[in-house]
Amino acid sequence: MTQYLPLLILATSLVPGLVVFFVPEDRERLRTILNLAGAVAKVLLVGSLIGAAVDGERFEWRSSFVPGIDLVLRVEPFALYFLALSAVLWLLTTIYAIGYFGGSPERSRFFGFFGLCVAATSGVALAGNPVTFLIFYELLTLATYPLVIHNRTKEALAGGRTYLTYTLVGGLSILLGIVWLTAEIGSVDFSDRGSPEMAAFAAEKPATAIAIFVLILAGLGVKAALFPLHGWLPRAMVAPAPVSSLLHAVAVVKAGVFGIVLLVDYIYGIEVAAELGVLTPLTVLASVTIVYGSVQALRQDGLKARLAFSTVSQVAYVTLGVSITSVLATTGAIAHIVNQGLMKITMFFCAGLLAETLGLTKISQLSGVGRRMPWTCAAFSVAAVGMIGIPPMAGFLSKWYLATGSVDAGQYWVVAVLVISSLLNAAYFLPIIYRMWWLTPEPETWTDHGRGRFEATLPMLGPVVLTAVATIVVGVLAGVQFSPLNLARVITEGIYGV
Repeated sequence: MTQYLPLLILATSLVPGLVVFFVPEDRERLRTILNLAGAVAKVLLVGSLIGAAVDGERFEWRSSFVPGIDLVLRVEPFALYFLALSAVLWLLTTIYAIGYFGGSPERSRFFGFFGLCVAATSGVALAGNPVTFLIFYELLTLATYPLVIHNRTKEALAGGRTYLTYTLVGGLSILLGIVWLTAEIGSVDFSDRGSPEMAAFAAEKPATAIAIFVLILAGLGVKAALFPLHGWLPRAMVAPAPVSSLLHAVAVVKAGVFGIVLLVDYIYGIEVAAELGVLTPLTVLASVTIVYGSVQALRQDGLKARLAFSTVSQVAYVTLGVSITSVLATTGAIAHIVNQGLMKITMFFCAGLLAETLGLTKISQLSGVGRRMPWTCAAFSVAAVGMIGIPPMAGFLSKWYLATGSVDAGQYWVVAVLVISSLLNAAYFLPIIYRMWWLTPEPETWTDHGRGRFEATLPMLGPVVLTAVATIVVGVLAGVQFSPLNLARVITEGIYGV
């Protein structure tokens, strides 16, 4: 029966998502029960499997798809790592979205596609071979598009078209790469140290192996928002706050960098990728993206726009780490998948609260808002400090391991990139914190939008506080057995065969 565990994990979000489509709009309690039951079930199920996976157990479901190619879903440490992040943040985002959309129309449609989005993300995490990965990767695109255009404004539809154009072209690039790969060496499964068939093929036809790598990377780079393929991300910020949170912290950009880790470490293998010479250009590309995203963030007055360009920069840390042949750097990269998710979802939650409660969407409007919404602004401040990389926050761990791994690999210039990035992070986050807490508010801002309320409702505020606290806890308790950092170490040991 354990072979069906991957299917059960998928079902915890797929079944509620499909059922919710048929729930009448006025049946709010039923819709809430379905959403929360699925989210809680996923958290419990994924959490119960972590210990077994770390101890070496693997659970796999396999079914014939087309001749010579199977659909494979597999529970292993890296899959569970991504699943744990998506499960926990799905639960919190569900609670937040219930409060955010209270009384709004078309909630069943929203939560239906929301569940399908999380199901597709789970499929990406569980994929055991490139074909299975591609199927769920494209389903993720189709499931998130209705969420991006949920408000159906002119801006939302334009942002949705941009998103769909970028991601479908990226998917086509991945498809071509996987078809080419399969034609050359047949179907391959993801493997801890890379596919043996790929190692032999790369030794025989290195130029073709490099071309396939570039094709697949280009497609993954769209969702991972690598420069210059990032253009869709800021334009997709017209989506509601729960969707923005999902795009940046849980689903789309994380699926992109998750795929890059699979490409480098689980298809090619770190040694083969290094021998082909594809890692150094990837390091340079990630470094350019990190600096570019930060510089663009400095130029934005819109709060969500600044956070969007911050994501472009911050997510590239994962690509940077996996492109450096160092156990420490890869550990930092994988840890940052969780660390960035916690910090960024906190910030987007806060941006949603500020917009919904006080109608504030621009940084220039936030003077003194900390006196009006102290819990919201405190949560934002914690996440921002973590993004800068100040200890003991989660973000410090990522940057420390990336920096020490760069030194370990002899790539000292990467340390300079990380230092510049942290300084730029401080340059675009600290002024927001200063404005929130120390500048005098403009009376008309509160008069026009205050509505006599100091904070948002508990369903919206609670998840914000929890993710902010988690940003601290993940850093302070990094040494406990199943902390994100220690799980990242276990995954990296498998990648390097330590």
